[in-house]
Amino acid sequence: MADPLDDPVRSALTGPHAHLAQRRGRILRYPPELSRFIAIPHPTTAEDWADAAALVGPERAPIAGVVVAPYDDWKVTGVGPGLQLVEDDVEPRYDDEAVRLGPADLPEIVAFVARHRNGRLFTPRTLELGTYLGIRRGGALVAMAGERLRPVGWNELSAVCTDPAHRRQGLAMRLVRALIAGMRERGERAFLHVSDGNPGAYAMYERLGFRLRRPITMGSVHIPEEHLPAAFRSDHS
Repeated sequence: MADPLDDPVRSALTGPHAHLAQRRGRILRYPPELSRFIAIPHPTTAEDWADAAALVGPERAPIAGVVVAPYDDWKVTGVGPGLQLVEDDVEPRYDDEAVRLGPADLPEIVAFVARHRNGRLFTPRTLELGTYLGIRRGGALVAMAGERLRPVGWNELSAVCTDPAHRRQGLAMRLVRALIAGMRERGERAFLHVSDGNPGAYAMYERLGFRLRRPITMGSVHIPEEHLPAAFRSDHS
């Protein structure tokens, strides 16, 4: 691998998150209750796709930052353009109002992310991947941000969201700076992925001191039922 960020899921699951990895052949994935991400090699062989079917089953498993050509009539769904950003000149700064979110906060976090972002990517054990910080107003969570993939030397910012009623106050930027302060102490740098169709988020990260590293393709692996092992098929008894 030329750079850990060229395939961040594989780098994380063979590096800092190796203790979490589930493996079959050259296919790696997180436990599904923790994260849905999967690492598929490129170029991909028929054997790799068979291993993916056995490991993932009928779930849609997101791929981060790599282009995967589907085998035969197997599917890569939800494909769209994205951007991979890396910190270049971000000022790290701890924040007294930022609180560490933990298991007791999980129901509120899941509901918050589902309302304001793609809640399907926040699973019951996602908090185990890293630090998650929030800001509360009147006892209610109004902004949050956290860490997810950890390629060697890097840490991915994730679930950065603010309640619409509390936007334009710089809350998300404050949480990102606080997370980066912790990363710097561990010798890590921050990166993230944003949709190409989200210019507002891109502008915010650019103001913070992030720069574009490369365009990426976002998508999910989806194995059609006819190619699944018998144990995963709906007609299996």
